[in-house]
Amino acid sequence: MKVVILAGGLGTRISEESHLKPKPMIEVGEMPILWHIMKYYSSYGLNEFIILAGYKQYVIKEYFANYFLHNADITFDMGRNTMEVHNSEAEDWKVTVVDTGLHTMTGGRIKRVEKYLHDEPFMLTYGDGVSDVNLQELLDFHKKKGKVATITMVNLTQQKGVLDVDQDGIIHSFREKEEKDGAVINGGFMVLEPEIFRYLQDDRTILEQSTMQALASEGKLAGYYHPGFWQCMDTQREKKLLEELWASGKAPWKRW
Repeated sequence: MKVVILAGGLGTRISEESHLKPKPMIEVGEMPILWHIMKYYSSYGLNEFIILAGYKQYVIKEYFANYFLHNADITFDMGRNTMEVHNSEAEDWKVTVVDTGLHTMTGGRIKRVEKYLHDEPFMLTYGDGVSDVNLQELLDFHKKKGKVATITMVNLTQQKGVLDVDQDGIIHSFREKEEKDGAVINGGFMVLEPEIFRYLQDDRTILEQSTMQALASEGKLAGYYHPGFWQCMDTQREKKLLEELWASGKAPWKRW
């Protein structure tokens, strides 16, 4: 099964770094978060990736074109104009990077790679979030439900204290936030059937709006609830959190 990764957005909320590179190429533990996501899928035996690039797409292409230069020791013999790569173990990956346009919406980006998916089910996620979701259980759930699309649902943690207020504005209880207080949101890590392309019109199609709304109204959208770890990287604060988890040696998404 192929894994499609949305990696074409501008990343304006983490512009301190995204003005230099696409957000999926921002590093956590000296490796792009895109690499972390791909390593996670690869740990489940999913090794064929289609990366939907856009903003500064050449940076992603150059990274994979020069993968050994980024990840191995190199000896340059300047006199002989030769290069020797040491410890050149590589990932067992097949990576297709597609320039899906600078301003194309998420659904439009997926529509542009239909020809690469050969009428097969595929997995889809965003290029800026990691999780410890069980991908095999997700796939089994998707097959059992038999819907066009399955999304992974996660809790968006409540950031503030929780109040119980009546209609007269009287507070009857106050307590600190708990994880269960957060709203359930789309955490990515999706499974899609080829029928999804019937719901993708053109570059203006937004997957999370018209497409998902249509699927939901027709009863063709399933939600797999994941109570465990999930974290996107929209801000420097969130990047720092992921960095700290990685440095601790206890990053929940590291299963390789």
